[in-house]
Amino acid sequence: MERSDAQWRESLAPERYEVLRCEGTERPFTSPLNHEHRAGRFVCAGCAQELFTAAMKYDSGTGWPSFFQAVEGALATRIDCKLLMPRTEYHCARCGGHQGHLFDDGHSPSGKRYCNNGLALRFVPDGELSS
Repeated sequence: MERSDAQWRESLAPERYEVLRCEGTERPFTSPLNHEHRAGRFVCAGCAQELFTAAMKYDSGTGWPSFFQAVEGALATRIDCKLLMPRTEYHCARCGGHQGHLFDDGHSPSGKRYCNNGLALRFVPDGELSS
């Protein structure tokens, strides 16, 4: 998905732009998606690609929406060394929007924790189409 920086700025609220396009991080415990427990799916706030299902979500206690698994092929990863210690960063495979970081201290059955910025996601309840 190709868009210019100006098109991204026009289509995203400033706080979403900061997370998705500038690899920012929202403050912990601020996302309403932390408390989302309905059946449905979590899609990229930039392009609406499905990234996670509600069944993949769990409360990690970290303050960010966390998932133990992602939809196959939905994410791309790379190593991030911004905090001096290498971490695995992941992005939406379709639009490249920054989502969060992947850790090996997660929930069963995978042992993984996809620690996601809530601003990088939209929740779509079962029965509704994403936009």
